[in-house]
Amino acid sequence: SVFSMLATSRRLLTSVLPRATALPNAISFLSPCLTKSIPACMSAQGCRFQSTNTVHPIVLKTPNGAMAGSESYAYDPFSGKDQVKNGGRLEAGDPSRRAFTYFMVGSARFVYASMARLAVIKFVHYMNASADVLALASIEVPISNIPSGGCIVVKWRGKPVFIKKRTDEELQDVMAVDWKALRDPQSDKARRIKEEVLVVLGVCTHLGCVPISNAGEFKGGWFCPCHGSHYDASARIRKGPAPLNLEVPPYEFIEGDAKVKIG
Repeated sequence: SVFSMLATSRRLLTSVLPRATALPNAISFLSPCLTKSIPACMSAQGCRFQSTNTVHPIVLKTPNGAMAGSESYAYDPFSGKDQVKNGGRLEAGDPSRRAFTYFMVGSARFVYASMARLAVIKFVHYMNASADVLALASIEVPISNIPSGGCIVVKWRGKPVFIKKRTDEELQDVMAVDWKALRDPQSDKARRIKEEVLVVLGVCTHLGCVPISNAGEFKGGWFCPCHGSHYDASARIRKGPAPLNLEVPPYEFIEGDAKVKIG
């Protein structure tokens, strides 16, 4: 009947209800340990579960020890260190991230410095003179066989060089000239080391022609037939379009004045 079915249902409910209410009571007893330290703002992604014998809550706090309910600093009692949480990644100011950044930047700078050093070395080697140029950088010319008043022509760095032994008469003429009134004022003493030996480049200062020695209007001088420039026995411009005196190259006497080293 209906009344017997209701009685049976009541007995079943009475026997099941005490067991059903036991589980919520146990969960409510353990819930402070499981949920006390997890703030409501934390997502499931930021939670960590560790298996130990004793449940240790993770307490949120700042590095100076102050509590922070929703701060991004978390203290891990298992490691004893503050950890910065940002979606599972370290913040830009984290010491471990800074060390990695310094290492990468330092390595890159070292590589760049090495490459720059190699480039500079290659450039310096490229700019160095070749062996054939170095061989002609200086020449030694014997002058003991040059007669008085004579002039020889040698080649130095692709240019002709005049080496002349002047006579006493030629020396008197160049000494008597008022050099301050010349177009390119230079004394004879400023243009030679020894009185009787004169060393000059054989290139006209007008357009680069090669003058003829012991020719022109001045005794013992040079004459450029291209445009009519006249030089005296000290190779100073005296007449014509040339603006400057013939250039004196660097030279010195060696082996007891028996040779001239040019360059």
